[in-house]
Amino acid sequence: MADFMKILQQAQEMQGRIEKMQQDLEAITVHGSAGGGLVTVEANGKGTVTRVKIDPSVVKGDDVEMLEDLVQVAVAEAQKKAQEEQQREMGKAAGGLPLPFNLPF
Repeated sequence: MADFMKILQQAQEMQGRIEKMQQDLEAITVHGSAGGGLVTVEANGKGTVTRVKIDPSVVKGDDVEMLEDLVQVAVAEAQKKAQEEQQREMGKAAGGLPLPFNLPF
C-alpha cells in the first residue's frame, strides 16, 4: 500500500510540473517573420498565434499569393520557435535529459 501511495504522490507531482510548464509556455512569446519583416507573426510558447502584422506596402499590390506565402512562412517560423521552446521546457522538467518527442499541446 505504501508503494501505491508513493506512486500516486509522484503522479500528482508530475501533473503539477506539467501544469506549470504549460503556464510557462503560454507566457513565452516567439516571433516569426518573412519578406524581410514585411510580415511578422507573434505566438506563445505553445505555438498559438497571438498577433499578425502586415506591412501596408504588401497589401497595396494585387499579388495575394505572395501575401499568403509570406504569412505562411512567418507562421511556420513562429511555430518552429515555439516547438524549440517546448523542447527546452521539457528538458528542464526532465532534468536536462534529451527527449525525442513533440508535445501534444
